[in-house]
Amino acid sequence: MSKIDVQTLKKWRDENTEHQLIDVREPWEVEIGHINGLHIAMDSFLDSIEMVRRDIPVVIHCKSGTRSAAVVHHLIKQLGYESVYNLEGGINAWSIEVDSNIEVA
Repeated sequence: MSKIDVQTLKKWRDENTEHQLIDVREPWEVEIGHINGLHIAMDSFLDSIEMVRRDIPVVIHCKSGTRSAAVVHHLIKQLGYESVYNLEGGINAWSIEVDSNIEVA
């Protein structure tokens, strides 16, 4: 599975490298704290599949990386997406290593 660490994602964001960031956590989790990007809850992901771009890298994240890993696996294996990455450690890792102001449920 394709993975990306938080430092690489931070570099992409700092350098304005084109990518799409999608949070697959539940709405109540996102309300507590989030990284700017698109929110599509895991349970409604397939209903919103048209929002997931194929022309740029896509980074999927959740709290720790478990739910997002399942989504990435499905996108690659079942739907033929190519440049899709799971954020290692999820928003937990982001809040520890990049932005401690983000609260995590």
